[in-house]
Amino acid sequence: MSRRWTLDDARELYNIRGWGLDLFDVLEPGHMAMTAGSQPLDLRALVDDLVEREIEPPFLIRFTDVLRARVNALCSTFQATIAEHEYKGLYRGVYPIKCNQQRQVVEEVVEAGRPYHLGLECGSKPELMIVMAEMTDPEALIICNGYKDAEYIEMALIAQKLGVRCVLVVEQPSELDTILQVSDAIGIEPMLGVRVRLAAQGTGRWKSSSGDRAKFGLSAAEIIEVVDVLKAREGLSWLKLLHYHIGSQISAVRRIQDAVREASRFYVELKRFGAEMGFLDVGGGLGIDYDGSRTDFDSSMNYDLAEYAETIVTTIAEVCDESEIAHPNIVTETGRALVAHSSLLVVPVMEASRPAGKVDAKLIEKYPSVAELNELHDELSARRPQRVNHRLADIRERMLNRFEMGLAGLEERAAVETMARDLARKLYRLVIRHGALPEDVEDLEKAELDIYYCNFSVFQSMPDSWAIDQVFPVVPLQRLGERPTRRGTLADVTCDSDGRLDRFVDVRDVKRSLELHKLDGTPYYLGIFLLGAYQEILGDLHNLFGDTHAIHVSVADTPRGYRIEAMVEGETVADVLDYVQYDKNALFARLRTAVERAYDEGTLPVTEGKRLLATYRRGLGDYTYLG
Repeated sequence: MSRRWTLDDARELYNIRGWGLDLFDVLEPGHMAMTAGSQPLDLRALVDDLVEREIEPPFLIRFTDVLRARVNALCSTFQATIAEHEYKGLYRGVYPIKCNQQRQVVEEVVEAGRPYHLGLECGSKPELMIVMAEMTDPEALIICNGYKDAEYIEMALIAQKLGVRCVLVVEQPSELDTILQVSDAIGIEPMLGVRVRLAAQGTGRWKSSSGDRAKFGLSAAEIIEVVDVLKAREGLSWLKLLHYHIGSQISAVRRIQDAVREASRFYVELKRFGAEMGFLDVGGGLGIDYDGSRTDFDSSMNYDLAEYAETIVTTIAEVCDESEIAHPNIVTETGRALVAHSSLLVVPVMEASRPAGKVDAKLIEKYPSVAELNELHDELSARRPQRVNHRLADIRERMLNRFEMGLAGLEERAAVETMARDLARKLYRLVIRHGALPEDVEDLEKAELDIYYCNFSVFQSMPDSWAIDQVFPVVPLQRLGERPTRRGTLADVTCDSDGRLDRFVDVRDVKRSLELHKLDGTPYYLGIFLLGAYQEILGDLHNLFGDTHAIHVSVADTPRGYRIEAMVEGETVADVLDYVQYDKNALFARLRTAVERAYDEGTLPVTEGKRLLATYRRGLGDYTYLG
């Protein structure tokens, strides 16, 4: 008899402590909880409360407590590391808003970062407009990256008159001329940075975005040209910052160290050329351990926040001390690590599909192919899985050939396919008990899996899962005190075969199925975690499924234990139709014309026409997801 299932078993199965840090946990009575606040927040109870308020899932929950915890962790870790190693510069992080530009997110990051003078980074004119309005701290930095036209540059220069430090980072050789022309025209001296194109590269999916062929950044020769131009203008004092970026989600700390060392040498050389400097911006790249494995895997990282900070601080100090150059202030552009944990998508499971199992005994007697398959039940053996599997494939292939030639009917085909799936499931269960599956029977696992149909869109809510095979933690929000007895994949509500999840978090590798519970008629919700970085802004309107509801929640001393800080309504049918240039009133008018024509032709009763028009009008204002 198997031992009793515990909450620790659930923690281990879904590796909650690995990817959840101290922000999420599973608590009695087997519910997932957010644990970053002053008290745990029961997520299943929260979902039930929201549904009671007629806020229907799917919806995104943003946790302000998690945002604050991540900002505090990053900034306090750097401050502690600087103090421990007697580093002479300051830490001045910035949040790159491209990671998540939602107003509530940006404002919460700014508020949480105020004690640390955390600044903001922008990479476009619209983002600059957000940053200029949100950032008021004179000690914090505004870092201006990306392509810049004259208007962008003018706004950034004038922003300095608002009492903020706005650094224009030169990323292309031609940008300096435009900056200097605008500066001369309006009479405001620029605060400049240069982005260097390092030889060092990142790791994983974004490795190709760095190195000698990177999209942005100046070569060594181009940086010397910038210095010469500024020197001729007696403007070397304007050059304050060196910046680099070697890609997002850097999984190996060694690559971080190599890049910091190389950039530090560039910084030292710029100081020797006479540039004022003062800031070394190490860019983004601080990873997220999506699977909790702490490995050099695309969805993981083989270091933690403390090692990241120590690597940067000690490497810069070592290079500068060797060259007798003052320690610069350290700037990071950490986005993913600040906001990824803060958003959770709550997905309701609608139903589960399990392949049919048994075949009527009469069909076994009727069809030789079915009888042949039935005989294989007696030969199932974990010691000879290939032989059984080969016979199974042969019988099925022969039946398909006969079906195509008209020698086998639909009834026989259905019986063979049903019994074949049943045999495959039994064979898989036998071989899995004896270790790894032989290569030629790995596909047997698929016959064992259920499909859980869920009310959400992969393309809208987690596009990186579809686009770059990013793995996100998926955990049932309830029944974690109960041993899961099913294994399955997830299908969304789009009519696209890619609208599915079949890659899940695993400590050793990516697994192709998720352990789930048998549906019992009560609501069953899945939580998809770590969606706060990039997913919302990259969302795709596949099948015109729009943004979900978004609820901002914080732990509070209230009867429910939480407070809803903000509720952002999800998009309606009319909203998404407008994106593709359909006017709801024009659409309704066309339908009414068709209804009137049907009245005249006598093909549609008035009562049914009225019902159709009422349903259509109401539907235009409905949530795009299923009710």
